[in-house]
Amino acid sequence: MSAKAEAALLDADRVWKPSPLDAVLLAEDDPVFRHLLTSWLRRWSYTVMAVDNGLDAWNVLQQQNAPQLVVLDWMMPGMDGVELCRLVRSHSLGPYRYILLITAKDDKHDVVVGLEAGADDYLTKPFNVDELRARVRTGSRILKLQDALLRTQEALQFQAAHDALTSLWNRSAILDLLQREVQLHRRTGGSFGVMMADLDYFKKINDSHGHQVGDDVLREVSRRLSTSVRGYDYIGRYGGEEFLIIVSKCEPPDVAANAERLRRCVSDSPISTAAGPIACTISVGVVAVPQQAEELPDLGALLKTSDSLLYRAKNNGRNRVEVAISARTSAG
Repeated sequence: MSAKAEAALLDADRVWKPSPLDAVLLAEDDPVFRHLLTSWLRRWSYTVMAVDNGLDAWNVLQQQNAPQLVVLDWMMPGMDGVELCRLVRSHSLGPYRYILLITAKDDKHDVVVGLEAGADDYLTKPFNVDELRARVRTGSRILKLQDALLRTQEALQFQAAHDALTSLWNRSAILDLLQREVQLHRRTGGSFGVMMADLDYFKKINDSHGHQVGDDVLREVSRRLSTSVRGYDYIGRYGGEEFLIIVSKCEPPDVAANAERLRRCVSDSPISTAAGPIACTISVGVVAVPQQAEELPDLGALLKTSDSLLYRAKNNGRNRVEVAISARTSAG
């Protein structure tokens, strides 16, 4: 490479800085060529993991956080590049692997064989170093686009199932989770509990301090509730200042104790807001479904009963828990 071309490559590297996605698995059995390729890739700021055969490359690709950009020589001992391409494409290995196949075969039929085996691109030896750099960068760019699309998809999926204000499960999602819990109970007879919680005197907070402070209070109450349930329980914003909580694998005495803990986590300390500290409490209506309950629980009945118990708690002075050990449609 001429000094002018070398300087041009270095200037381009100063502008373009690879992301953490730019790790490369290099499989090449020729030690001299492997060293040369590794030097080039590292000069272009890639992190390189180099092996000398296809079997070792396959073992690396099965590891967690393996490189997504793969440069393979066609002819290697143990397993050649084409065999490895087929193996990668026939298995689910997490994120997509972009494979650049390097080959001394220049027959068009061989190129087609490599691409049909699963290679995304190929280079024929001997090749120009600038072309290698361009093709590797193309693979890196495609992987970045894939990563951006996956992140967007995850964000959209989160938004579709979560409340925008509190980041809890939204009404539709929490009802789906409750229906799943009901179906699980019908199959296995396991115990669980349903809680309907409502923030006491929330309208007064909005009227006295404004909706922005009201939103801050809702977010903090949501945070306290979500950090006070177990990792395998569910909590969602049912509507307004009302929350629906599902406690799995929990017998009635423990369901009641969990509800009391949730009540205390809200009432024990005021919430700091722009308007100053605000004391808040919740009222909770609880339906505990024991193992092998005599009546099979029904989603509508659970919601109706927990809601009725919630309003009993309100009528009995608020900041309290009311519990029923049944899945009947009326409280008591």
